[in-house]
Amino acid sequence: MENDVTTRSSCCSCTPQENASQCSCNTSAAVPAIRTTDSTITAANRLDHFLARWGVRRGDHRVEPGLYRLGNATPESPVFASANYTLSFDALRSALAGVDAYILVLDTKGINVWCAAGKGTFGTEELVRRIALTGLPFVVSHKKIIVPQLGAPGISWPDVLRKTGFMVEYGPVRARDLPEYLKTHTASAAMRRVEFPLRDRVVLIPVELVHVTPAAIICAVALWFLAGPVAAIAAITAVVAGTVLFPIFLPFIPTQDFSTKGLVLGGVVAVPFAVAFYSSPALPGWAATAGALTPLLIMPAVTAYLALNFTGSTTFTSRTGVRKEIFRYVPVMALMAGTGIVLGIVLGAGRLMGVI
Repeated sequence: MENDVTTRSSCCSCTPQENASQCSCNTSAAVPAIRTTDSTITAANRLDHFLARWGVRRGDHRVEPGLYRLGNATPESPVFASANYTLSFDALRSALAGVDAYILVLDTKGINVWCAAGKGTFGTEELVRRIALTGLPFVVSHKKIIVPQLGAPGISWPDVLRKTGFMVEYGPVRARDLPEYLKTHTASAAMRRVEFPLRDRVVLIPVELVHVTPAAIICAVALWFLAGPVAAIAAITAVVAGTVLFPIFLPFIPTQDFSTKGLVLGGVVAVPFAVAFYSSPALPGWAATAGALTPLLIMPAVTAYLALNFTGSTTFTSRTGVRKEIFRYVPVMALMAGTGIVLGIVLGAGRLMGVI
């Protein structure tokens, strides 16, 4: 990406809290350079996307905040706001193939639009600040900026209008709908509908799996030596259920909260292990019962806890909803897991003492 170095009439006394029209000084000053970009997704971009999906160097997948020129943009060309996460930026610029436009990239710390809007980095203050820092009022002749619909929770259009003079227009949910949207600047019901299809759920699996794999392996190895191979396989199964099976079967699990969905799924995958322990001829009656209860308590708790991670990956949850889930269900998960661990310790001690 190349930079265009230009000098324009700049307002030295304008702050992010003021409209450009309120500034009184008219000295000539250099404004930040406008970078150039295009709509081509290269092999290097695809590699970056792959590494981001797998959580490799998570903080490195970002573009420099600022103003970008796409195609042969003129002062009349539309302006789009984007996060500086590479997947968000690339999705926007590739969807605008053949469109002359400006892309105003906000500093979201390498976080996508939806998550950054919830955290406040894709927010009103950052948008106002970036409009001022890039000298956008002197680049375009209009006063409109198109913000993705998923960024709406972080952007207050009245505040942006009051502080910058720019009107915020909320575009469609998906960047790929922008070419059709730009024909009328009116979003259809389908463009406004938030979806979470199988494809979008599956692409979330690698990063969640990578994060938990080291701990899962250590736990499985320890259980192999302390409690046997069945316990080790049960630990791996609980992790796979929470990170792989959960996003796949999410819409089909018949509860509303992610936590209870995780508990249900964890309970289902725990049943074969419970049956295996209960029917083991090597365990006396009380030990067989305790052995069956152990996976039924620990595995659903582990699966549900991992399932909670997906609340930050879908717009089907909200910050208040997630907070309620955490306070309501995490203590339950902790109690279940703690009870199961105690039972496991009792069984292990009984085996060492020769009682079992």
